[in-house]
Amino acid sequence: MPRLSFNNAIYQINLKKEHLWERSYLLVKCAELHLEEEYRLYQVRLWNSFLGVFCLLHTLITILHCTMLLLTCPHTHLILIDVGIYFFSSCFVLTILSVNFCEKFAMRHSWITYVSSVIAAFVLVASDIFQGTYHYHVHDWALETFYDTYIIFLIYMFMPIPVMSGALLLGVTVSVVYITYFAVYIATVYYFDISRPKNYGRFSVDVFDHVCFNLLGMFFRIMNDIVVRSSFLDRHQYIMEKIWLRNARRQEKLVLHSIIPPQIAKPIQDDIQNRLARKERELAAIRSPRVMENIMAIQIHPEVSILYADVVNYTQLTTTLDVERLVRLLHELFGRFDLAATHFNVQRIKFLGDCYYCVAGLMRPDPDHAKCCVDLGLSMISHIQQVRREHDVDIDMRIGVHSGSVIAGVIGEAKLQFDVWGIDVTIANRLESTGSAGYVHISASTLNELNPSEYTIIPGTDSALEDPVLTKNNISTFLLSTEFSPYSSKRSTENFDLRTNMAMRGRPDLYSTKDDVINEELRQEFRMMPVSSFKPGKIFSWRIRDQSNDLLYSEVTKFCLVFRDSQLECKYLHSPDYMFKYSMLLAWSIGCSLAYIQLMTVNPDLLLIAIVLDVVVLTCLTILLFIAWYSKICWVRYGTNEDNEHRFSKLSCWIFHTCGKIQRSFSLRIFIYLFIICAYNSVVSIILMGCNRNEFEIMHIESKLYHYDVDTDMCFHPWVITNVVALIIAMSFAFTSIPFILKIIVCLLMTMIHLVIIFFQFEFIFHHSATTSPFFPAEYAHSLLLVITFVTLYLKERHAEFTNKVNFKVFKLT
Repeated sequence: MPRLSFNNAIYQINLKKEHLWERSYLLVKCAELHLEEEYRLYQVRLWNSFLGVFCLLHTLITILHCTMLLLTCPHTHLILIDVGIYFFSSCFVLTILSVNFCEKFAMRHSWITYVSSVIAAFVLVASDIFQGTYHYHVHDWALETFYDTYIIFLIYMFMPIPVMSGALLLGVTVSVVYITYFAVYIATVYYFDISRPKNYGRFSVDVFDHVCFNLLGMFFRIMNDIVVRSSFLDRHQYIMEKIWLRNARRQEKLVLHSIIPPQIAKPIQDDIQNRLARKERELAAIRSPRVMENIMAIQIHPEVSILYADVVNYTQLTTTLDVERLVRLLHELFGRFDLAATHFNVQRIKFLGDCYYCVAGLMRPDPDHAKCCVDLGLSMISHIQQVRREHDVDIDMRIGVHSGSVIAGVIGEAKLQFDVWGIDVTIANRLESTGSAGYVHISASTLNELNPSEYTIIPGTDSALEDPVLTKNNISTFLLSTEFSPYSSKRSTENFDLRTNMAMRGRPDLYSTKDDVINEELRQEFRMMPVSSFKPGKIFSWRIRDQSNDLLYSEVTKFCLVFRDSQLECKYLHSPDYMFKYSMLLAWSIGCSLAYIQLMTVNPDLLLIAIVLDVVVLTCLTILLFIAWYSKICWVRYGTNEDNEHRFSKLSCWIFHTCGKIQRSFSLRIFIYLFIICAYNSVVSIILMGCNRNEFEIMHIESKLYHYDVDTDMCFHPWVITNVVALIIAMSFAFTSIPFILKIIVCLLMTMIHLVIIFFQFEFIFHHSATTSPFFPAEYAHSLLLVITFVTLYLKERHAEFTNKVNFKVFKLT
């Protein structure tokens, strides 16, 4: 990757972490991992959650708006049509969009989301414009639109449109419709004659408003997609690591249990974990005197059967076969024995050279322990005969089985060894050594545990009668063979395929393909991903919440979503902001638009001050934008190959370090955020300063008395100010990696200040501006628009903050 030089030192431009937060990378990564389908399903749930927020929000807005109209209008009959239009259009919109809550139906018919969103948006647009057009033609009353910015926010933030280009097309179309309505009905009556070329600049102010709101909507949409996809990939990685770890532990456990029985393995594992814990606490230097005692796990098993097996003519094989062929032969043979032992529930203890011995009833009590051992012995004879035929070697098996009790345990410290001891173990060994090739040599105690009708039984060997150990313990012996009993032959000559045998043992996940199991678990986990708490089925019911949403109620505050654990909140706030460059790009674009709006609307007497202020603000924003994007430009220009070295100037190195410091510094991000918001508000302040309230009031009164038009340049246009403030509030919520509570405070403060300006400082000007319904006080319309903007953006940002905090809590800290 490119390197940079600073004070004769070489550093690397490492943008890999930033690259992880780029939408192009996230799209490619989801496609590579084949997660698009699961992401689409999650997106349906997520947008339904957003839609649930909208249903609640729009219901409250409609009730509030209609109530204010009925309470404030002195001529109620004139606004009944307005109330009816707002009420029935809201009911229709909510009904149309509610189809999307049927997730299965919406997923089968994806066009439903597009059609319902388009219909809902244009029903609101049509009701808004029809109401204004009706009063314009019937009562000669030009009215401002009420839903314009609200519908744009709705399209980008709440409408279940999965494709961004679809949302952009719908948002731009709605803006074009509103701009056309403004030019035809509003501008000509209240502001200027649109047909005059000199007024095109004033008309462009409204165009810039809509451009900015669409930019903000797209930014919210893109940032939401980045955060959700990043969270989705984090969830995938988290699940895969959990599955891999669980499978590794299961494999480790199964391997351990194949050597040591579970009841003995458990205390050994606990002892090892305790020793590791003591070492982590720096106590490993003090050797515990009980370590040996803990490792020596000894247990008595009173009812078991022991099988000893030995390969006949093994010594001759070592002289006739080369080492590699001999090892392969033993590996195949003992592999078959291990599978057979697993099938018959027999625990293999170990093998020494050509000797193989095992115990039945050791891992768990088994009343058929003798039968399991005998059937295993017959199976082993059958297998070795098959190997003899396939490899043309002269080998056979001599097997001894005895039932009794054993002492089993683990000895050793540096290297653990599991083994069994007892007189019955010795007897089984002697039965093997005195047995006959091709037969299972059993004792009378073993025969007593069997059903004689299932086997062909013949007397034991003469060697057994002369053996001192067997004679001393009064052991009578018998021989079993695969040649006589059809039942035992069928049972013992089964071929044990690895996968089939494991499936019969109830452990299909050990050797079989795990893709189906993993994919199903991934799907289950993705279905549990959080989508915040706003969902119609949960808002109006007492049903138990999803486990994934417990974070919202147990670990964070409800209104501000602040972690109750201050240390956790501090870690979250100080996490790097890798999307800082996108926030700066939006801030610069909005800043340029606000500067243009200011120059088009400011009093000519303050034009010079406005220009100076705009130059200073835009210069600062341009510098910050350059710093934020410089490393990305260098990364793209000089490539991402690690072997590619490029020596940068000291200025470039300083820019790299400055950008990195801003991304990592919580205080610097707060300072930049507050600076930008203050710079935006200074634009509004300059426009307000250029208004002479007293002169405007006198001129307005005289215009009514003497019937002439008021000079529109004398003061600001109230709806321009309100739209600009709504834009700044939206921008305040849009900034990434800024504390949610700070955003709330800043936006609430701006809303309150502007309400004071509307109702007290410039009450006369706002009162005599265009309103949204007949006899509805214009200052109420302005204040209602600001309150709706604040509440809408608060609810949307609350969703984003919830997703961020769940993602941070569940994945970033694990």
